[in-house]
Amino acid sequence: MLFKAPLEFVRFTNYDDADRLLNDLSGRPHAFVLACVMDRQIKAERAWLIPFRFMEKLGSFSMDTLLKQSESDVQRLMAEPEPLHRFVDDMAKFFFKAVERIAQQYNSDASLIWTGKLSSATVIYRFLEFDGVGPKIASMAANILVRQFKIKFSDYFSIDISADVHVRRVFGRLNLTPRDASVDQLIFRARGLHPEFPGLMDSPAWEIGRNWCRPKNRECDGCYMNDLCPSAI
Repeated sequence: MLFKAPLEFVRFTNYDDADRLLNDLSGRPHAFVLACVMDRQIKAERAWLIPFRFMEKLGSFSMDTLLKQSESDVQRLMAEPEPLHRFVDDMAKFFFKAVERIAQQYNSDASLIWTGKLSSATVIYRFLEFDGVGPKIASMAANILVRQFKIKFSDYFSIDISADVHVRRVFGRLNLTPRDASVDQLIFRARGLHPEFPGLMDSPAWEIGRNWCRPKNRECDGCYMNDLCPSAI
């Protein structure tokens, strides 16, 4: 059913031009990869907007244009006139190193990270090779490729949930895990519930947590898990 569903335009930032850039996996797949690298410790919409902000400043987001930027150029673009990230210095370094890796390891074609019906473990490992990327971001990237962009892998069992605060809260209120569950507990609970594709549970839990199952002012009546949730009010 996942791959029979029509491919839809993915909303990452709520800015049409930025989202068009991020959806351009055939022409500029590096935009998606670089956005994934940026997605840490700030709101997701702000992190995913960074490639577009670079494009605005440079007038282009081609790999040729990015490769002409020195590390100090990237640091300046990240910092001025306003900081694009909470951690400007670290993220500028990760951005620069990611462009280098895409050029050197994938011949400037980031789609080679995932093309060829590879195993999910191989794709996640390749994301983990980028500086600053840990298991949470690597699984998130693979999950988006599969769920939203309909990229086929040979298997999906290495794609875990990204155990953020929303997923933890929803799992806890559904009594799937203790409210204070560790990241490992959340991951292995999802693996037990859906071993063929644990990450399939990530997006629904995140959506529920962000839209209805908030820390305060819950809107249980609007949540599609309301009838099954033991914590519903």
